[in-house]
Amino acid sequence: MKNIYIIGVGLIGGSFAKDIKEKNPEVVIHGISRKQTTLDEALSLGLIDKKAALEDIKNADLVILSIPVDASEKLLPTILDHVSETGLVIDAGSTKESICKVVENHPKRKNFLATHPIAGTEYSGPSAAISGLFQNKTNIICEEEKTDKELKEKALVIFNALGMKIRYMNPKSHDKHIAYVSHLSHISSFMLGKTVMEKEKNERDIFDMAGSGFASTVRLAKSSPEMWTPIFKQNKANVLETLEEYIENLIQFKNMMAQDDYESMFDEMKQINHIRDILNGIN
Repeated sequence: MKNIYIIGVGLIGGSFAKDIKEKNPEVVIHGISRKQTTLDEALSLGLIDKKAALEDIKNADLVILSIPVDASEKLLPTILDHVSETGLVIDAGSTKESICKVVENHPKRKNFLATHPIAGTEYSGPSAAISGLFQNKTNIICEEEKTDKELKEKALVIFNALGMKIRYMNPKSHDKHIAYVSHLSHISSFMLGKTVMEKEKNERDIFDMAGSGFASTVRLAKSSPEMWTPIFKQNKANVLETLEEYIENLIQFKNMMAQDDYESMFDEMKQINHIRDILNGIN
C-alpha cells in the first residue's frame, strides 16, 4: 500500500500514521480533516505528508476513518462511493452495529472492514498521537466475511506489523461487551469528576489530598465530549443496561455501609479482587 488517506488525524489516526510510516517509510500519508488547523498541525508534526480532500481518495490504497462515530456513520457511504475497486476503507470507531448497518447494502461493501482498535488515552488532537500505541492491543474486527478477502489480508498485514492482537466478533456482541469494559468506565470517571468538582466548591483541600488512586480513576474524565457523546448515543440501549446494573451495585454497597454490615462489605470486595487474576491472565 503506497497511498494511505487518514480522515481524522487525531490520537488514533495520528498514531496509525506514525507507526505505519515507521514500518513503511515509502508510504505517502495524506490527511483529511474539516479543520485546516488540524491538518496544519499534523503536517508540522510530520504525521502526514500531504493535505487532501474527500474526492482525492479515489487514489487511496487504504483509507483510515478515525472521527467521531456519528460523523463516521454519515460519511462512510460517501467514502465508499469515491474509493476505487482496489481501495480498502477501515474505521476505528467504538461502536460497530450502527456503522455496519448503514453500508450493508452499499455496492462497495466489500471494500470496507469494520474494526475497533482498543487503544487510546484521554487526550485528543494530532499532538496526542503516540508511537507504539497499538502494540499488544486488541483490534476487534466485525463482519470480516463481508470484506473482500485480498483487501482484508492487506489490512491484517498492517495490523500484525503494528503488533495488534486480532479478535473477530459480530457487531451486536461487540457493542454489548464494549459497553461494560469501556463505555461504563468513561461514564463512571466523568461522574466521579463531577462529584468531586461539586464538592471542591466548598473544600479546596479535596484536590490537595488527591493521590494517584484518584488521578487514575478520574483520568478518563479528561476525554473528549465530542467523541464520547455520539458513542453513548449510538450504544444507548447497552449503556443504559450497564448503568442500571452499576447503580444497583452502588446502592447495595451504600446499604451495607448504612447498616454497618462491614462483614458483607469485606466479602464483597474480596470476591471482586478476583478481577486482578482475570486481568493478569489477559495481559
